[in-house]
Amino acid sequence: MRTQAEKAAIFRALHERPGAFIIPNPWEASTAKILAALGFEALATTSLGLANMLGRADSRVSRAEVIDNARVIVEATDLPVNVDLENGFAHAPEAAAEAIWLAAEAGAAGGSIEDATGDPKEPIYEFDLAVARVRAAADVARLLPVPFMLTARAENFLHGRSDMGDTIRRLQAFEAAGADVLYAPGIRTLAEVREICAAVKRPFNVVTGWLERDITASQLAEAGAKRISVGGALNRLALASFTNAARAMKEQGSFAWMRDMAAIGELRGMFAVG
Repeated sequence: MRTQAEKAAIFRALHERPGAFIIPNPWEASTAKILAALGFEALATTSLGLANMLGRADSRVSRAEVIDNARVIVEATDLPVNVDLENGFAHAPEAAAEAIWLAAEAGAAGGSIEDATGDPKEPIYEFDLAVARVRAAADVARLLPVPFMLTARAENFLHGRSDMGDTIRRLQAFEAAGADVLYAPGIRTLAEVREICAAVKRPFNVVTGWLERDITASQLAEAGAKRISVGGALNRLALASFTNAARAMKEQGSFAWMRDMAAIGELRGMFAVG
């Protein structure tokens, strides 16, 4: 198995080479192993996928659950792993930054912290606090014995604040505060990707969940994106397939869905590679 330092070096190199790379989101060991066997070069956790796996109707997960899940995924393969740390599970900058330590201790090569509060009444941290939280997280990341790539997320577009000016202002401030990667989930078009990438100097992560469906990885790379993630989409696709098969059994008595099952030998082979 690669050491954590080796994974960290690989992860940084992926962000420095030309073009964009896809970083898919498994939610437990088997999906991590499948993605590794298929040739992906890095993985990212998904808090939504974890919440769905745990059957949480409110999609909420605790810090301990996220870190435990990250450790499982880290240990499943030789690939570098980026951890979705939500808002650090705390409001105060120093308290939120503790999640960076914990993710690194779990073996992660990177992690993200966002400016969403979790409070529907005030969904986004005010500007100065949001920047202070990123700065505190960056300070912790720089003190770690193994390099750790910090991703800072501006969540405006996910919470009804379609303000590109404020989003770019936040991303630029997060960059100045020490973030290694920038991220604005919820953008939809290539024009929006280009606008953000032209305004920042650090690598930009695009999540596909809200993009126009016909946009491709090569188009995102051309627009300036460096990293492409899918969030909870693969998990939701798996659950949709499960639901459709279960519904066919219940409503039609049909087992036709079994034609699409993964072969046991193929799965065992991918698990061995992973």
